[in-house]
Amino acid sequence: MIARLQNSPAWLRWAIYALLGILLLTIVQSISDTERLAQVATSREMLRWAVPIFLAGLGGLFSERAGIVNIGLEGMLILGMWFGAWGSITYGAWWGLAIGIAGGAVGGLLHAIATVTFNVDHIISGVAINLLAPAATRYLSEELWASPTTSPRTSAVGDWDVPYLAGGTVFGSDTPDWLLYVGKCGFSGVFGGRACLDAEGAAPTWFLSDIADLSRGLLRGTSWVAIIAILLVPLTTWLIWRTRFGLRLRICGEYPQAGETQGINIVRYKYIAVIISGGLAGLGGAFISTELSGLFQGGNSAGRGFIGLAALIFGNWRPVGVLGGALLFGYVFGLDLKDLDGTASHGLLLVNTIILTGVAVWAIRKRNMIDAALAGTLAVLALIWYFATETVPDWWSNILPYVAVLLVLVFFSQRLRMPKALGLPYRKGGS
Repeated sequence: MIARLQNSPAWLRWAIYALLGILLLTIVQSISDTERLAQVATSREMLRWAVPIFLAGLGGLFSERAGIVNIGLEGMLILGMWFGAWGSITYGAWWGLAIGIAGGAVGGLLHAIATVTFNVDHIISGVAINLLAPAATRYLSEELWASPTTSPRTSAVGDWDVPYLAGGTVFGSDTPDWLLYVGKCGFSGVFGGRACLDAEGAAPTWFLSDIADLSRGLLRGTSWVAIIAILLVPLTTWLIWRTRFGLRLRICGEYPQAGETQGINIVRYKYIAVIISGGLAGLGGAFISTELSGLFQGGNSAGRGFIGLAALIFGNWRPVGVLGGALLFGYVFGLDLKDLDGTASHGLLLVNTIILTGVAVWAIRKRNMIDAALAGTLAVLALIWYFATETVPDWWSNILPYVAVLLVLVFFSQRLRMPKALGLPYRKGGS
């Protein structure tokens, strides 16, 4: 069964993982003191948080598949925030997104010049961009807006309700909101439609209603930028693994000298990849300043560029995996925004216990007793913490995404495969 799942298409594997994750949340909700783990508002906030993280991570995928480590994603995202806000204020929402992409791409170009042309250490170049971007945007803000940290209000491109599933419209006519009916009424909502809302005795169905609620949060009031970001997953998969351009880009990150002997212009492809990387991070930044906060504000990136790098590692340098990692991190942050009394974050401790127990069992089957002992110990500690307290401190939700990345690196590092030439200097005609 496990081998068959591993050999299945990536989209099917991640769909199964998502269903198993929702099942786990439903079980924990049933035995804990919270109902927020699978609410519509939670998944809506998850997507809003995940979009910039995913776009930064996807940008990192292009860069690192070409062999260039891009620590500077955070700085490129900040550039996208400022230029996106300026473009939105000056020319309108869609132009703001385009100018935000251009702003991030400029950061990518600087990184490419430093790392590809002058062979500067990739980490040093990325850190320099992360330091340069906040300083540059602060100066520009003072010059244009007479404020070093805050811009005027920006305009957004708007959102969309998916017809028939989340109550959208078709040619001006309202359509049913089937996910609402299923979320409120369960099986009776599937067959009874809107009438179930007024029927006596209608009640949610265990697990099925949670699937409907979480799905509705993703499909109702969905930003057009989020829709574009999700469409980039199949597009990127096709571009990198099904086209000549993608093959040559991957050669840059695996065997650049071999690609050079085949006549591939390695320098050109590295430049293109890093500029695309910056542009995608810039789009994520523009989304923050135009869709999330409605203005440019210093420090509003909240480290999403760095979290995007974590999502890239979590997703094993694959677009679907990066999206899964971004949604996971976005879920934790989105849940924290709606968890005013701390009960939902407390329930996550039980989720952690179950997952770590599963990891321990998996490690035992692989006869890796060290990993099994570590996972088992962490599971016991999480369970003790769950029973010893009724709420958890705020900092726990903030560090949980990074803890997840560390656990992936500890327990599944053998399954992670970064490009072989990642971070190595390349010189044309060199060995």
